[in-house]
Amino acid sequence: MAYKETQWIPRTTLGKQVLEGKITSIRDVFEQNVPIKEPEIVDALIPEIKNEVLDVNIVQKQTDAGEITKFKIGVVVGNGDGFIGIGIGKSKQMRFAIDKAVADGKLNLTPVKRGCGNWGCQCGNPHSLPYTVTGKSGSVTVTLIPAPKGIGLVGAAVAKTILTFAGIKDAWVVSRGETRTTINFAGAVYEALKNTYRYKR
Repeated sequence: MAYKETQWIPRTTLGKQVLEGKITSIRDVFEQNVPIKEPEIVDALIPEIKNEVLDVNIVQKQTDAGEITKFKIGVVVGNGDGFIGIGIGKSKQMRFAIDKAVADGKLNLTPVKRGCGNWGCQCGNPHSLPYTVTGKSGSVTVTLIPAPKGIGLVGAAVAKTILTFAGIKDAWVVSRGETRTTINFAGAVYEALKNTYRYKR
């Protein structure tokens, strides 16, 4: 069924195909390896996508006109069913910064492979990760380890939020580096999840 949104005028071929109803699944987009350049594409194909603010910072820049203060917002977007994105936005107003961050997160959307990779479980349900994966962002390195069903998410709050948005219910999170830098920590978790499709067993 075609996505009907009168305010959206697609600028890309992919956007036009989505608007016309020629592409109806986000998985088709990733299988064709077509980059997403319009956040409205994600809104059309994943209407249930949600977002949550992970980090709020105030950044200042000195210019000839004086000091400019902006909000720097980090958010996670996901559908809780195998798709996740991390975004950053800056603006003088927090609401606009959040909107920019959400749009950026949708452009960075990535599929996440789920499974039951823990030797002590082997239930066959995609409640965890298929195997151990590692991601790095800045000075932070994060390793995600498959956990048996019922263990839950064992790690910092930011990692738990991102994994929940990706649809992962059980995992151990091991981190190294300056994990107090929320954006880098979130980025490392995101990179690890991206690697579920890069690594081969």
